[in-house]
Amino acid sequence: MGREGRWHPRRLRRAALRAAVGALATWLLLAYVALPAFWRHRLDVPPEGLVTATPLGIPGDPVNLAFAASEADLLAAFAAAGWTRADPLSTLSGARIAADVLLDRPYPAAPVSTLLLDGRPQDMAFERAAGRSPQRRHHVRLWRRPGDVWLGAASYDEGVELSRETLAVTHAVAPDLDAERDGLERDLRAAGWVAAAERLPGVDPRSARNGGGDPYDTDGALVFLTLAPPSGAGPPGAQAPLPP
Repeated sequence: MGREGRWHPRRLRRAALRAAVGALATWLLLAYVALPAFWRHRLDVPPEGLVTATPLGIPGDPVNLAFAASEADLLAAFAAAGWTRADPLSTLSGARIAADVLLDRPYPAAPVSTLLLDGRPQDMAFERAAGRSPQRRHHVRLWRRPGDVWLGAASYDEGVELSRETLAVTHAVAPDLDAERDGLERDLRAAGWVAAAERLPGVDPRSARNGGGDPYDTDGALVFLTLAPPSGAGPPGAQAPLPP
């Protein structure tokens, strides 16, 4: 075969397509098989009780909120505060959020990724949009405990990135978790649903990284809110203040 046949545009396009497919396959193998397996092998110490973990066992976001409320009151309180319950993560909802991020389309109930607390995925999640698409949003994952108590991990998605740990596509999480915790508390107060509040010790104050490799800082406090309908909570001035 002559030089002209070897470098025919059609052959070049086929070679470029094979190279692109090969690169994509290599990235998928690395990001979703090899590196996750590496992390599963390396992590032999489970996260502490108030730190979540990814399904791969990588430590995730710390628990920084708790709520005392029935499920009905919890749903009503978040709705009144302008937060939307997130759709469950599925193939369909995952494809939709990816498309809406790429096309800059709104998806107020976009799913959140799964984090585990004591080996259990979140029972539900809520979010509040911070832009047109779900690329930027406030969100909180909640795990139910006995006695109508819910533990929560609040954080802010500030963009989309490749995970520093696995190279998988994920949201980039802003480092100031305390601002997200306190912002959600303010939203619920403004809606009149906070009947009492208390600041409890949570994780130790720390600078660490979450399951996607994003750095975060926290003072370690856990804000415990008792939620009740506004008619039962009294006027806003009667709501228990948070200690400084």
